Order: sequence, then C-alpha cells, then structure tokens
Amino acid sequence: MINKEIIRLAYNTSNVGLKNKYSHKISLKNSTCGDKITLELIADKKKISSMKYETESCIYCEASASLLSRKIKNVKLKDIKNDFITLKKISLKKKVKIPKRLSDFKKLLNSDNFNRFKCIFLPIDAVLKALKL
Repeated sequence: MINKEIIRLAYNTSNVGLKNKYSHKISLKNSTCGDKITLELIADKKKISSMKYETESCIYCEASASLLSRKIKNVKLKDIKNDFITLKKISLKKKVKIPKRLSDFKKLLNSDNFNRFKCIFLPIDAVLKALKL
C-alpha cells in the first residue's frame, strides 16, 4: 500500500508543466517500468534557478520529481552532484547520511520502497544527464 506521505508529495504540482523556457531540457524513460519524465531546467554554470517537469509515471516518480523540483532551486551544481551521488549510494544498500537539503527524500528512500528506487531516481538521473554532471 502506498504511504499517504508519498501521495502528498506527488500531489504538490507547483512545478508541473513545461514552459518552453529553459537552458537545459531532457526526456528520459525508465526501461524497467516505462515511466517517462521531461525536464526543463534553467541553470547557469553555477546553480539551478528553475525546474519544470511533466511525467507519465507512477506515483513514486511523481513524488520524487515534485520534491526534487523544490529542493534543487538555487543550489550550486557541484553540491547537487555530490548530494545525488550520496543518494545513489542508498540504492546500493549502503548506509549513508542523506544531505540535509534533501532530507525529505527519506520519505521515499526506505526499505519499503526498495523495488521502486529506479522510479524514484528517474528525475535525479534526468537532472544529472541534462546538466552533464
């Protein structure tokens, strides 16, 4: 059964909807389950100032994209890369401390959702690939 907190995260749609204003754009598909995401990022060489997205995906991917779109604004690119590397270690079942700015991801990245980690990481992978980090 899906946790109510995950549903609450997914239903925050403040950054849903592509505006055709971006410095970086990408579409990715999860080959395992078919989830799709398209991101539009506005970023300079130092930080991201905006992330808009659209998904055709499960609730886990939607919750992750919603949360990510709110947490990465005005964060330095080098910090984002390091934070994402740390989060990825969780998928390898390594004990890591989740970076403070991404602490809300604890609601998604737990053992109950381990089989959905590819869905949860799709928005993160899209940001990394779009920015070539």
